[in-house]
Amino acid sequence: MDRIKERLASLKAEADAAVERAEAAEAKVKTVEQTLLSREQDVTSLQHRLSVAESDLDKAESKLAEFKRLGAEGESSRTTAEALQRKIQLLEEELDNAEKTVKETVEKLRQVDIKAEHFERQVQRVEQERDQWEKKYEDMKIKHDQSKKELDELVLNMESI
Repeated sequence: MDRIKERLASLKAEADAAVERAEAAEAKVKTVEQTLLSREQDVTSLQHRLSVAESDLDKAESKLAEFKRLGAEGESSRTTAEALQRKIQLLEEELDNAEKTVKETVEKLRQVDIKAEHFERQVQRVEQERDQWEKKYEDMKIKHDQSKKELDELVLNMESI
């Protein structure tokens, strides 16, 4: 009888441990999902910044083209040409800065995509672990119920003796 009680206590401890592991795995999945959501928001933000940078780049390129055209037509005045050259230089610097920003944004977006894929793989792995723990838990629960039933039958048999 003591052995049965010990066995039941052991099974109960195993079941409790399995439940704790399952809860820990679920908590881990939740944090990974939150991180993934945060990364997706970062991607959206970076995409918006990229579109704004591209728009600025287009504007800068159109301004640059306009100032170059004006520079070709306005050579009648040396001071005007010098002023336009300064503006062109500033626009080219802005263009260089905009291109640099676009490159950085694209690189950040690529890194975020890589991280998102990594987190998706982690989520899949954690979900698989969770499924395995749930299956183990169900198996242990069935074994526990069977052991309990056998114990009850044994108690009835012992009482009838």
